Amino acid sequence: MPTKAELQHLHALKDKKHREAQGRFVVEGEKVVRELLAANFPLDRIYATADWDGPCTDRLSAAEMKRASHFPAPASVLAVGKIKRPPLPDDGLARGLTLVLDGVQDPGNVGTLLRIADWYALDRVVLSPDCADLFSQKVINASKGSFARVPVHTFPLAPLLAGVAGRIPVLGCDLIGEDVHGLAPTKDAVIVIGSEGRGMSAEVRRAITQFITIPRYGHAESLNAGVAAAIVCDNLRRRQPA
Repeated sequence: MPTKAELQHLHALKDKKHREAQGRFVVEGEKVVRELLAANFPLDRIYATADWDGPCTDRLSAAEMKRASHFPAPASVLAVGKIKRPPLPDDGLARGLTLVLDGVQDPGNVGTLLRIADWYALDRVVLSPDCADLFSQKVINASKGSFARVPVHTFPLAPLLAGVAGRIPVLGCDLIGEDVHGLAPTKDAVIVIGSEGRGMSAEVRRAITQFITIPRYGHAESLNAGVAAAIVCDNLRRRQPA
């Protein structure tokens, strides 16, 4: 049975400040926990009821899981993971394909963008500090396991992008820009996606070397950030030399 202190600790991990202070996060649900286990992601504790047939460190009754759960309808398993922050490579973003998210605040969008980076085998994703928290349950669930497979960094963007501008393409997705279908083949580039409401920040826009747009043939006002990123990634991958 979890102690009162353990329950308080689990509930506190709903909030980013407590996650940062403890260096831990919580995920709940059979599918997401299996995905993290399959990716060998380090999990400190796995709390589970008898309905869970996977590994478990603490067996709980249904009533105990209800007290521990973050959800109105508890799942059969809840795990506590260790926050990992991989270092940036020595050459920053100068090699490979990088997806940069500038102020993307919807957790579902951030998770979807991680899935896209995973699908297209991008080398890394970089989040600005004002993006949705990588270790929130909504981001992790929306990533469908990609959270555990894609190197993700949180970093102030302006100095990072300034360090590669002029060395490799820094592509900014915008309503006004060059046709994405005309992108030159490249294995090294940075793709920047702005926030849902304001787009890219002024300091990030100054580091863009090429604005690109997805041609609009109908009347929709805009595309979802994930859709836009997928189209750009597909064009980069499809046009790369063998």
